[in-house]
Formats: sequence, C-alpha cells, structure tokens
Amino acid sequence: MSRKKIAVVCLLAIIAAAIILHIELWAYNTEGRKDIYYLWQDSRRLLAGENPYARILSGNLAENKKYPTYFPVFCLLSYLTHLLGLRDYPSWIYFWRYIFLIFNLGIGSLLFYIFYRQQRFVLAVFSACFWLFGRWTMYVTRVSQIDFIPIFFLLLSLFLLRRHKWTALLLFSLSLGVKQIAVFLVPIYLIWMWRSAEQDRAKTVLLAAAVIISIPLITSLPFLVWNAESFIKSILFSAVREGDDSFGSPSLFKDTVGLRLLPMLILTTLICVGVIRRQVGIYTSALLTLSVFVNFNAVLFTQYFCWIVPFVPLAVSDFLDRNSQDLPKPL
Repeated sequence: MSRKKIAVVCLLAIIAAAIILHIELWAYNTEGRKDIYYLWQDSRRLLAGENPYARILSGNLAENKKYPTYFPVFCLLSYLTHLLGLRDYPSWIYFWRYIFLIFNLGIGSLLFYIFYRQQRFVLAVFSACFWLFGRWTMYVTRVSQIDFIPIFFLLLSLFLLRRHKWTALLLFSLSLGVKQIAVFLVPIYLIWMWRSAEQDRAKTVLLAAAVIISIPLITSLPFLVWNAESFIKSILFSAVREGDDSFGSPSLFKDTVGLRLLPMLILTTLICVGVIRRQVGIYTSALLTLSVFVNFNAVLFTQYFCWIVPFVPLAVSDFLDRNSQDLPKPL
C-alpha cells in the first residue's frame, strides 16, 4: 500500500472514531442551560422583528444576563435556518450539532494535512488525535458552543497566509465575524502584511485592515442603523463586564476595568516585537496570543481552552521547520 493510501486510511479511521465519540456527547441537554440556547433565543427574537442587541439597554453593563456579545454572522445564519423551518429548539440544535461536527472534523483533518504535506506523518496522526479526542474539544461538543466554526476559519487563514494572503485575510475576517476571540491577532496579521509588501507598504496595511474588518462591519451595518447604541454596548460588554470564570481562579486586575486589559496589551506587544524581529513563527504567534488571552482575560470559560489546542502541535512545526517563519510573497 502506498504512503498516500496509508495516510488516507489512518485519517478516515480517526474521523470515524471521532464521529462516534462526539455524537454520543450530544445526549447532554443544553436547553435553558448553555450559551447556545441563548443564541437560539436571539435569532428567534430577530425572526419576530425584535433587535436581539437591544436587551443590553436595560442592564448595567456589568452583570451578565446572556446578552449577545458576538458580531451577527452566526445570528444571521441561525435566522436563515428558522426561515427554513427549524423554529423549535430541538430541531434547530439537532441541525447545528451536525454543522459543528463538520467543522470539528475539518479542524482535525486540516491539522493532519498540514503535517502530512510537511512529510511528518507521526505528527499528522498526533495532531489530529490531539484535537479530536481532547477534553476541551469534547467539552465544546457537549455544550454545543459555536467555537469550532471560527477556529476552523482562523486555522485555515493561517495555513493559507503564505501563498494566498488576501484569501487568508478574508477567512480571518469571517472567523472574527462568527466569534471575535482572535481579535488580538489583528496587529500581528498587519505586521505580516507590512513585511510581505515590497512597495506601498502603508497602502497594503490599510487594504489588509479593510479586508479584516469587512465581514464584521458589513454584517453589523443593519444593527448599527437599527440601534447603534445597543449594538456597540453589546459588542463592548465582554471588555467591561464583571470578571467571571468557570474555575474560581484569581485574575490580575480582575475587578478594575481600566487596568485588566493592560497585561494582555503588554504581552501582545511583546509578541508583535518578536514577529517584527522574525523571532516568532506564524503558528507560534497565534499560540502565544491566544494563550495570553486565556491566561489573563478577566472572563474565562471552559470553551476558551480549545482555541489553544490546535496551535500547540503547530508551534512545534514552527521550530522544526525554519521555512514556516517565511512570510507570504507579494503577489
């Protein structure tokens, strides 16, 4: 059997085992208990002609009352599924669990492919298993959070950045539009674009910033027109709300809104300096940035850890292959 066929068989076996495992986790009842249920409610409000972001105007910008805090890409997609007839929660979540599973498997398959094309078969198998069978991935499947979708687009964006930089930027924009966890990577993307441009660097960076913001901005325009105050407050709520986490762990400046972003900003700046000096590779910078977010953000929930997982083996790839630190060549 050829090497390629062995790789395909191994990947299919991993995917088959992952499908069985993750579908069994669907038995967990999320109705009225987890964030996905409140995302369903927000799209139902939109279907009824109500602005889902308007609820925050009756709050105090500190206490969490399950406000919509993401850009509206997922809400709009959910709204479309309601139009297709998936109005009640059981049928709606049944459909979306399959979508989440597809993106979950997509992440595992992409990790496998990245290492396989580098002729690192052992790491290909390891990275796919590390993602698909890990506790953080299983947790996100159980609670049916939407994180697999933005993680997949972020990972695909970083993979394509060297050869298809504008497509990569659009995929990054889509990731932010679904869930903006990776927003601290924006300056790093712009640094890569600056360094990759042979001329008109300022123009390249401005165009890159426009592409990155495009999907969140375009999908947000109807809600900004509808009620700009409620939308802006909803998006900023995560930065000003009371500190909270799933573990009861302390956090630096947790109760001081004006200071608690400072550690993240300082450490992210250091990562940017490392990127400028070519000391930090593409995947390593993503791992460090997301680790800073998880380690220092005043709001920490269990599903955040799955954002780090794919970049652990990929950061190893950065150290094994010096070419992985090369920047995308100008088109």
